[in-house]
Amino acid sequence: MRILVVEDERKVARFIKRGLEQEGYAVDVAADGLEGQHYAEAHDYDVIILDIMLPKKSGLDVLKELKEEKRKASILLLTARDSVEDRVKGLNLGADDYLTKPFAFEELLARLRALMRRGVYGTAELRFSDLSLDPATRKAKRGDKEVTLTLKEYALLEFLLRNQNRVLSRTVISEHVWDQSFDSETNVVDVYINHLRNKLDNDPSNKLIHTVRGVGYVLKEE
Repeated sequence: MRILVVEDERKVARFIKRGLEQEGYAVDVAADGLEGQHYAEAHDYDVIILDIMLPKKSGLDVLKELKEEKRKASILLLTARDSVEDRVKGLNLGADDYLTKPFAFEELLARLRALMRRGVYGTAELRFSDLSLDPATRKAKRGDKEVTLTLKEYALLEFLLRNQNRVLSRTVISEHVWDQSFDSETNVVDVYINHLRNKLDNDPSNKLIHTVRGVGYVLKEE
């Protein structure tokens, strides 16, 4: 999952970014409303964590414009504890949830998991052929065999499962699994695809991860 954090308080932004990256998410950070809107319009995010009180452009104005543009990202607002009116306005403008400051990081994770279980994220468990992945527990199985994944392997497999039968370029994969500072000219995507193949595709007659030469990869059955 790729997440944009729009937060002008540097300590809060660093705290969120570090914690989410440790959970395996790809995270970009913007420090004001204009920069946040630019990022949101230039990239395809799954979730935007948006502070309401921002310099240059308020979070509510950014939210309103993104919803008018029909951006697919779920939006989680960060609000001051006493800003009831702003929270109500944000929800009426189309925000998916809100979190009041200060908050525990575990609560932020719980809100993100709740967003994952609804809307564009569909059912809690992802399935394709005999492969399954539970985003809540991060457990993967191929048939009856449980597969242990690293954080980046999990993020990559989740993205493939959410886009099954769709050919994904290396650039698209890198944008969703790594953050915007990732060097797309490296072979890291290919390396992690090979890691997944070694763990999931041991049966040559029933491989699921396929190379599309000159383009990228696709999760499909033969």
